[in-house]
Amino acid sequence: MDMLWNGWGDPAKAAPLPEPVIGLLREMLGVKPREAEPPGLADIAVPGSPLEPAVLRELATAVGGEDHVRTDAETRLRHTRGKSTPDLLRIRAADVTDVPAAVVLPAGHDDVVAVLRVCAGHRLPVVPFGGGTSVVGGLAPGRQGPFVALDLRRMDQLLDIDAVSRTATLQPGLRAPHAEALLAEHGFTLGHFPQSYEWATIGGFAAARSSGQASAGYGRFDDMVLGLTLATPEGTLDVGRAPRSAAGPDLRQLVLGSEGAFGVITSVTVRLRPVPPVRRYEGWRFASFAQGGEALRRLAQDGPRPTVLRLSDETETLIGLAQPDAIGANGLPGDAGCLAIVGFEGTEEDTAHRREGAATVLTELGGTCLGAEPGERWAHGRYSAPYLRDSLLDAGAFAETLETAAFWSRIPGLYAAVRDALTATLTEAGTPPLVMCHISHVYDNGASLYFTVVSAQGEGDPVAHWTRAKHAANEAILAAGGTISHHHGVGNDHRDWYVREAGPLGVAALQAVKRRLDPDGLLNPGVLLPTD
Repeated sequence: MDMLWNGWGDPAKAAPLPEPVIGLLREMLGVKPREAEPPGLADIAVPGSPLEPAVLRELATAVGGEDHVRTDAETRLRHTRGKSTPDLLRIRAADVTDVPAAVVLPAGHDDVVAVLRVCAGHRLPVVPFGGGTSVVGGLAPGRQGPFVALDLRRMDQLLDIDAVSRTATLQPGLRAPHAEALLAEHGFTLGHFPQSYEWATIGGFAAARSSGQASAGYGRFDDMVLGLTLATPEGTLDVGRAPRSAAGPDLRQLVLGSEGAFGVITSVTVRLRPVPPVRRYEGWRFASFAQGGEALRRLAQDGPRPTVLRLSDETETLIGLAQPDAIGANGLPGDAGCLAIVGFEGTEEDTAHRREGAATVLTELGGTCLGAEPGERWAHGRYSAPYLRDSLLDAGAFAETLETAAFWSRIPGLYAAVRDALTATLTEAGTPPLVMCHISHVYDNGASLYFTVVSAQGEGDPVAHWTRAKHAANEAILAAGGTISHHHGVGNDHRDWYVREAGPLGVAALQAVKRRLDPDGLLNPGVLLPTD
């Protein structure tokens, strides 16, 4: 099944907002109904592919036939940009400036190498395309002219499983639910469940350094990766032959997070965990975000650490976004405080031990257990927030997210700085926002903050309207000591701030790597690094 072309996910799951919620948006934020319905897929005029027939024939030879090279309007539209709110607003406005010239579907590593060879011969940029879930401009090249979208969906196999070592080698186009199903047949799980889980792919997880909702227990995706194969215009790079090595710098770290700018990931070897027989999630209430954050820090640093550990601030808890399938009806007392979701996965003995120990810590630090209902409701709706975003857009509102991370000592200042920057910029523009936040991932030394912003779209271009606010938030993040991205990646949207975060020498080193692996600058140009 293809994802909704002008929104998120399964079209059958899209649902309008309840009328009372729409009324609140009109009353509180000044949201106005859309002036017109967006065009349908068949109504958007897509120019014909500019590629010469001879080039298309070469691409078809590389991937085993003409069926695997698509130039029809619908396929190309479905591969135009990603799923950020600006991406959706542009496609709903029939903006096709980033439509690929062709969509090419390789079946394996050798096909990818052959496609890169053809594209290098014609100086044709290549944008790897997995699940299409990028929300940072990772699928729109920063260079004018035709390009090829390299759709990896045919590369969806479990190549190898080593039950003794508890490792598996997966192809990059394997979507996460299919990967979990294949691994479950052998009694294993990755334990990687980001909000994009239903649509994102193994290759995308590696390319963007994804982090799942259970990262407190299973780790980030880059923690799970033991080896990778990278196809580049200059040849093949195989990295990772042991769990850890002192044989020089770890080249796996060069590929992880490279976002298709250095090459195309064609296989990923990951470590596995046994499928947990027990999964328990529960809710805890704290009087304030500061109090709850202190409790999360204690568990992250001193244990016992839950598998899932997250905390919504007062606004997010009040609105009910902590449980996005029940927006506006959080089921908590009127003085809701801040809702923490605490989850445990493992054996009966292990989960009971950690749950008991965590409850002692949380209670000592002011938490009140709300029982299983809030936790189970969160688990049921854990992938539904992007659908809610689309429903808000349909109602005429603007809704977008951004995230960052920092050391624990900087979290309070970072939280205030980003919230204040968004509020001030959007209020000054005449669209006072609702800014919500939660701690989404925790570590011994710090945490991630995930912000959701809802406002009216404002007059004129809503993308330009948001861009000003997003730039202000990016500036606040760097000034407060945060990283420009914890798990969404860099793409085009964060590139200029990533350049400042990495510093001139760091960027020069990465550009040297790119010149060696991609001398013509054809791989996802403008993503991650500025074009020369």
